[in-house]
Amino acid sequence: MAQTKEERLQLMKDVHKRIKAREARDARLMEEMDEEGKERTENWNHWTDASSYANEYYGEAMRNTTRYDNDWD
Repeated sequence: MAQTKEERLQLMKDVHKRIKAREARDARLMEEMDEEGKERTENWNHWTDASSYANEYYGEAMRNTTRYDNDWD
């Protein structure tokens, strides 16, 4: 299916519009304020308690691999 030059140009314009809309949405989401009204400056996607996270999601496997860590010191 051969496209004409006008069809290709219109497709590029449509894709450009979608990319710009996505970038605008991402920028808007990153500018959100936290619950206290302050601008978020830290990474709000991270788990705040690494040891609880490891214990909850990896449990026994994590303990088996880290129990000999201090033997190297």
